[in-house]
Amino acid sequence: MDPLILSRIQFAANISFHILFPTITIALGWVLLFFKLRFNRTGDEKWMDAYRFWVKVFALSFALGVVSGITMSFQFGTNWPGFMEAVGNVAGPLLAYEIMTAFFLEAAFLGIMLFGFRRVPGWLHTGATALVAFGTTLSAFWILVLNSWMHTPAGYELRDGVVHATDWFAIIFNPSMPYRFVHMLLASGLTVAFLIAGFSAIRWLWGDRSAEIRATQRFGAWMGAILIPMQIFAGDMHGLNTLEHQPAKVAAMEGNWETQGRVPLVLFALPDEAARENRAEIAIPGMASLILKHDLDGVVPGLNDFVAADGSIEHPPVAPVFFSFRVMVGIGFAMLALSWSSLWLMRKKRGGVEGLPKPWLYAFVGMAFSGWVATLAGWYVTEIGRQPWLVTGVLTTSEAVGPVTGGMVATTLTAYLAVYALLMAAYLGTLTYLARKAARHDPLSPAIPKPDAGVRALQPAE
Repeated sequence: MDPLILSRIQFAANISFHILFPTITIALGWVLLFFKLRFNRTGDEKWMDAYRFWVKVFALSFALGVVSGITMSFQFGTNWPGFMEAVGNVAGPLLAYEIMTAFFLEAAFLGIMLFGFRRVPGWLHTGATALVAFGTTLSAFWILVLNSWMHTPAGYELRDGVVHATDWFAIIFNPSMPYRFVHMLLASGLTVAFLIAGFSAIRWLWGDRSAEIRATQRFGAWMGAILIPMQIFAGDMHGLNTLEHQPAKVAAMEGNWETQGRVPLVLFALPDEAARENRAEIAIPGMASLILKHDLDGVVPGLNDFVAADGSIEHPPVAPVFFSFRVMVGIGFAMLALSWSSLWLMRKKRGGVEGLPKPWLYAFVGMAFSGWVATLAGWYVTEIGRQPWLVTGVLTTSEAVGPVTGGMVATTLTAYLAVYALLMAAYLGTLTYLARKAARHDPLSPAIPKPDAGVRALQPAE
């Protein structure tokens, strides 16, 4: 058992589990603020009902995000000591900034957000919701600064193999940070949009005809329809940035072996790394050059440019990057088709969820967690595509792994996977329980009175 491979699998398992929950909380915090502001403005109970349901999902996701994030920090010390030894002067402060600014902000006001409905003035509860939403975004910012810097390091110098910061502005705003940050925020928004639309469709199919469900189903479809074109544009810009700074990753994404012009857009293929060619390829001639260079004759670097003279491979493994990229893009286009066609049907017929045929409702149910799948696929493209580097041009993955045995890593990996499977089953079971209970109109929490014109303080319900 190779400890390097096992350590990589273990870290991949940890980060794959962890990223699921911030992907929800980042955007859901802002959605909750929207629900609360709509309630404050209109006094319509459907927005408060939506808030009460989804704030429980937020709290559950936040808790699992914190718990799963703690285990990742352990692995920096146990499995990857070379990482902190080499780049700790940059990684350490960035992680500390995330805890000192974002996490404390979230933790301080989350209690008011969850339990302050009738205990604090309405303006304070709304403010706490806004600060928690801002905190989740700030947390994502610092984590993506570190992750982006690992891909496109800047603002540093090497002394005896150790990174020392020379320009914190360049470190924070490294060349790929803006693209990754925007791409992640939009991914979170799409995840939440289809989660809301999916669970609204489930409750509708279970017979829930409340005004809340009509509002949230429409809200989710609109949110997805607006964000997916923005994500396609942001993804294109991110791809161009990646081509500039990590051309080997783009070559693996496209399954492009030779540096040439008129590079075809490969829709499907079976990349054969041993033969260094694609099998069963279906492609559109010239389209990859058009997308990546905005020119049909544009020359795009191929994978064979990243083979050293001694035959050693200096590009990422092709198949996982190639297929993950297609999963992400395929889900994106499915989101586009479902959200846009749903809005057209709702407008054409009765203007709401009742205008959606059952196949569309089942499609929303089936895609309730499609944002998770797309985010994980995109994350694999990003992280596997960085190999063999852990920090591009500074530290390889093999240099960072610790002196642990394969047996030790296999044991902890098994334990992690078992715990994660249990936590995921509990999480999904709880979401289903909440949705079924809400569909039966069982009270999730005491009713909140409508705000008076000039008074926002929430009084206890009689």
